[in-house]
Amino acid sequence: MTDITDVAATIRERLQALAPVALDIQDDSHLHAGHAGAHGGASHFTVRITSARFAGLSPVARHRLVYDHLNDLMPYPIHALALETRTP
Repeated sequence: MTDITDVAATIRERLQALAPVALDIQDDSHLHAGHAGAHGGASHFTVRITSARFAGLSPVARHRLVYDHLNDLMPYPIHALALETRTP
């Protein structure tokens, strides 16, 4: 991936594999302007996702499941990812 403007769309597309009933992706990059991790255009996102796939999983296991779908996007074009994972 080379086009940073498509990062949120890529996150949304990949997380469809978790069959979310709710998915909110917020680009927080503007809050980190000048931060070393933002160098070169790396982005900061908050992802709020609700999925039945999280049922019975610990918070750490839920986060790992999300990261499994996004790991090749880090540390670029995603520098930081804040997650809120919920069950329906």
